[in-house]
Amino acid sequence: MLIRKPEGWEIPEREATPESVYWNRRQILRAAGLMAVPSLAGQGKPLYPAAKSEEFTVPAAPITPDWAATGYNNYYEFDPNGKETVKDLVDKFVISPWRIEVAGLVKEPQTYDLDDLLKKIPLQERVYRFRCVERWAMVVPWTGFPLSALIKMLEPKPTAKYIKFLTVSRPNEMPGMKKAPYPWPYFEGLRMDEAMHPLTMMVTGLYGKPIPKQNGAPVRLIVPWKYGYKSPKSIVRIEFASGEPPTFWNRLNSGEYGFYSNVEPKKPHPRWSQAYEQMIPTMERRPTLQYNGYEKFVAGMYNGKEF
Repeated sequence: MLIRKPEGWEIPEREATPESVYWNRRQILRAAGLMAVPSLAGQGKPLYPAAKSEEFTVPAAPITPDWAATGYNNYYEFDPNGKETVKDLVDKFVISPWRIEVAGLVKEPQTYDLDDLLKKIPLQERVYRFRCVERWAMVVPWTGFPLSALIKMLEPKPTAKYIKFLTVSRPNEMPGMKKAPYPWPYFEGLRMDEAMHPLTMMVTGLYGKPIPKQNGAPVRLIVPWKYGYKSPKSIVRIEFASGEPPTFWNRLNSGEYGFYSNVEPKKPHPRWSQAYEQMIPTMERRPTLQYNGYEKFVAGMYNGKEF
């Protein structure tokens, strides 16, 4: 008899949303006309909902209600002063067509159409923890593909050791950019081994539907063992580099925001403790987990000081 030992990041069945409830809800929404019409790719198959991954699930925590995850968002380009208001400011933001420029130390620098990329790389759904540096946290089902699949397709040069991500800059569509005196557009970076890690995802969907604009449509990064600002939204450029790239918040305040920004409960932010997190929407306190619960799978990449 084959006995399967669950992985350390898997959610206990008693805390997961029952599959029948999850899928029945989708059917009700679709019948009522409340679910987004899925895009088509490949051989005419819908992109959403994608097949669920049985390999990557979260440590013990209940899944956040979709209304909460799509209604509580840090997205300074739309509103630097609020979270509940972002969803009401995204109507003018145009997300189709969408192109991503690939530059730097790569075999063939060029610009790709996102729809074309989605025809070449299969999507899957994964449930991940998401932890903001401000202590609020969620557990949500993302739809996307491993960033490593895209990197392999792009064929970076051996000298490429880092990746820089640049996000869209459209002040006329993103009102927060005119309110906040920041060095727009937003930019972030990863070490190559972090980018190639199987947990790192390029995300285009959420809760079995195309990702909403307030959550980073049409494509964003998710690096679940790092604070949320390491997962840039609405990406328009990927650049391969030999040296560590500058990052947005580190440039603004290097004393508070390091390049790595891995979740570490014992390292407080200069203005607040990181020992606990508050789960959206109840704000229930839970202990913060080392590397956001993914310690077993990512700690080997670090020497214990990269936080």
